[in-house]
Amino acid sequence: MKRTAADVALIFVDHINSHDLASLVNLMTEDVVFIDGLGNEIRGIYPIKRAWQAYFSNFPDYSIEVDESFSQGNVAGLFGYAHGTYFADGKLSVENRWRIPAAWKAVIKNGLIAKWRVYADNEPVWKLMRVKRY
Repeated sequence: MKRTAADVALIFVDHINSHDLASLVNLMTEDVVFIDGLGNEIRGIYPIKRAWQAYFSNFPDYSIEVDESFSQGNVAGLFGYAHGTYFADGKLSVENRWRIPAAWKAVIKNGLIAKWRVYADNEPVWKLMRVKRY
C-alpha cells in the first residue's frame, strides 16, 4: 500500500516528537527546504539537522499535536498545536511552557520530505526567550 503525503508527514511528526534526529534525516531529501513561521529558509539536510538539534536543546520537550491532516497529491496539510518548554538557566520551568496553534505544509518527493513549512505565531515563544524581533 502506497503512503499518502499525509502519512509521510505524520511519520515525520512522530520523529519530531521523539526527537529522533537519525530518523528525521532518513525521511528528508538531500535538498530539503525548511521554512519557519517568518518565512526564513534553511536548505539542505545537514543544516536542517543542526537546526533541529539546536531547537531540541532549547525546547527539550517540544512536540506537535496534529488534530487534522489531509493530502492532495504530493502535498500534505497538518493542523494542530506545537508546544514545549524553553530551557533556561539550566532548568525547565512551568513559567517557560508554551502551546500555540500551528499548521504545517509538507511537500513529498519519492516518499521523503522535500519541503516542511511552519505556519505559526511564535510571539509567545519569543517573549519567553526574551527575543526582540525588530
